Amino acid sequence: MYLRSGRGSKVSRREALAVESSPFFSRAVMYAMIAVSMLASAGFWGWTWYDDNTIVEVTISSPVEAMSASYQVRKKDIEAQRITTVDGIQIRLSNQERVTVKAVEGQ
Repeated sequence: MYLRSGRGSKVSRREALAVESSPFFSRAVMYAMIAVSMLASAGFWGWTWYDDNTIVEVTISSPVEAMSASYQVRKKDIEAQRITTVDGIQIRLSNQERVTVKAVEGQ
């Protein structure tokens, strides 16, 4: 008998749960969590968009021809073997060229 009833008062589980949390409180918590999740997602998306559209200066140095050239490029347009400048010019890179990326001053 002792193991079955436990030590606490003889309040049923449903009554205990009903007293502890009201439907309004649980809905408010649920809506707050959804709102925080949506704000975090929107913030992450906005920051990613801003960072991808940041303009950087890319300097390409060629040891074979002993030349270097600088271009302004958005971060999202830098790929492994190709870059696309702000003006829309696509530049293919070779394995021997050295690429240096630097933030544009004044941004």
